[in-house]
Amino acid sequence: MNTGRLFVKTNERTVMPNTGAPLEVIAASLRRERERVGLSLSELAKRAGVAKSTLSQLEAGNGNPSVETLWALGVALDVPFSRLVDPPVRQVTVIRAGEGAAVHSERAPYTATLLSSCPPGARRDIYVLNLEPGAPRESQPHMAGTREHMVVSTGRVRAGLTDDPVDLGPGDYLVYPGDLPHTAVALAPGTSIVLVMEHV
Repeated sequence: MNTGRLFVKTNERTVMPNTGAPLEVIAASLRRERERVGLSLSELAKRAGVAKSTLSQLEAGNGNPSVETLWALGVALDVPFSRLVDPPVRQVTVIRAGEGAAVHSERAPYTATLLSSCPPGARRDIYVLNLEPGAPRESQPHMAGTREHMVVSTGRVRAGLTDDPVDLGPGDYLVYPGDLPHTAVALAPGTSIVLVMEHV
């Protein structure tokens, strides 16, 4: 049923005004969660008490989903509402130099770039690492929930998860799960890194 809700176009994406959730995110989330639990469109629609045609439209990135419809689908899928409207968090994030949300000062030659906001309840330790080319530093998993944030100051490094490291240069940012095996090896002399360990 069309209840007259308005949708907003943001960078060519239609979003729900109350959540800011792009319809393509909702569509992908519904498909992902439905396939995860092994339900057909018909079965999920039946459990949620919504029309199959409505669910089909939502999974195609169309339609006009109400909060109530999404709540009902979340209950039927046994997932929180947020799982349907937020993109899934990637395990590994790379922000290259010059990327990220930068804010410039009006009074000084100063720019602040937010790389990662601290989640509630998190604790962080900050380190400066100095590396030289040679054998890689192989680290065993830390306590569960640990994440490591790395910004390269000088030089070049290959770092991240042991089975999928990333080459980084000055100004590049990398975050990865510290509770999985990880590695770091300098690719150039005089490599310096700022490392933040986040513990929850």
